[in-house]
Amino acid sequence: MTTEILLLALLFFFAINTPIAIAIGASSVLALILQGDFPLMMIAQRMFSGTDSFHLMAVPLFMFAGVLMEAGGISKRLIDFANSLVGWLPGGLAAVTIVAAMFFAGISGSAAADAAAVGTVLIPAMKRTGYASDFAAAVQASGGSIGVIIPPSIPMIIFGFLTGASIGRLFAAGILPGILIGVSLITISTLISLKHGYSAVTQFSFGQLKTAFSRATLALGAPIIILGGILSGVFTATESAAIAVFYALLLGVCVYRTIQISDLFPLFREGAVTSAIVMFIIAMASIFSWIAAIENIPAQLAGGLLAITDNPAILILLINLVLLIAGTFIETTASLILLVPMITAMVPALHIDIIQLGVIVVTNLAIGMLTPPMGICLIVSCSISGDTISAVSRRVLPFLAILLVDLLIISFYPPLTMWMARLVSP
Repeated sequence: MTTEILLLALLFFFAINTPIAIAIGASSVLALILQGDFPLMMIAQRMFSGTDSFHLMAVPLFMFAGVLMEAGGISKRLIDFANSLVGWLPGGLAAVTIVAAMFFAGISGSAAADAAAVGTVLIPAMKRTGYASDFAAAVQASGGSIGVIIPPSIPMIIFGFLTGASIGRLFAAGILPGILIGVSLITISTLISLKHGYSAVTQFSFGQLKTAFSRATLALGAPIIILGGILSGVFTATESAAIAVFYALLLGVCVYRTIQISDLFPLFREGAVTSAIVMFIIAMASIFSWIAAIENIPAQLAGGLLAITDNPAILILLINLVLLIAGTFIETTASLILLVPMITAMVPALHIDIIQLGVIVVTNLAIGMLTPPMGICLIVSCSISGDTISAVSRRVLPFLAILLVDLLIISFYPPLTMWMARLVSP
């Protein structure tokens, strides 16, 4: 009965709108109490062991780097450079929003940080220029989702931690899919802008591009250093996160001088609070996944899907469907820890590399960041624009449609993910 108690309790807590971490932890504790075979001390031990990982150190470090980059004015320089690149397109600010999100994604590793850093500047700018407020929020929410696909990516770090897959190869595998998604979102935003008469915000100028690039050179150095170091094998993902924090501090305090010493404590606190939320979810979910492993739940669920079909293509479509549904209702970190054991149990039947599977999983959960009620990018963008989630959700539909097309390409065209991944040593 342990399995039934665990899953029914989890569904009950979700149904009464219990916070994700509490719902997962409470259902796990209830299952342990009713089973009676393990002392409750195991709860604390599993929470500790679930977060005691060198790989997971990268999570708070990348989050703190994102906080420092935003406070240090780096996001503003990246936005100016994006404007000089694509601001001349119809609906130029919409394209700028997506390109700036792609740049910031190469620094923060977090979709929420991406949406907040870029959205606080560009959503008000789009509204002042005449864009519909809900459209501006939809563009930002869609662009923010790229934050977990273009490396560094916190969900990819967690996937690597759960499966033992090379985080460096996962990062490399996310580059081309991230670019594909970015180009797709720019295309659809430009078409919508043409329909609604949203004009360009600037004319293309090599001089302006050169000036903007010069101002953004050091800011662009952050993703180059982070990714270059990881892909070349100079340092690990966790070490790159520490370097990202140091680089952000160096730029903000010593070069741009936009961060004062007195600002550091509030920034440290902001980074700590944001990181604590993710790490608390991981700690709670580690209890759940431990019980699930004891009860062999992942293998049972995988066996259920395999009983439906043994066709690899149909299995991949079913996995995508499960992940899209989960991403709609469950927070990304919790979805990874709850579902990845089941999915990886089916790898032999899927006939795909674990690295490609990681990108498929993260892409699905990135799409879930645009859908209510748990879409974090949607929530952040709505809070900035002041629109209701229902209004912005309707505007997001064209972007969701193109993202689903991108997901199918990522799922069934392995060279898109594996070409760059194979250039990195395991």
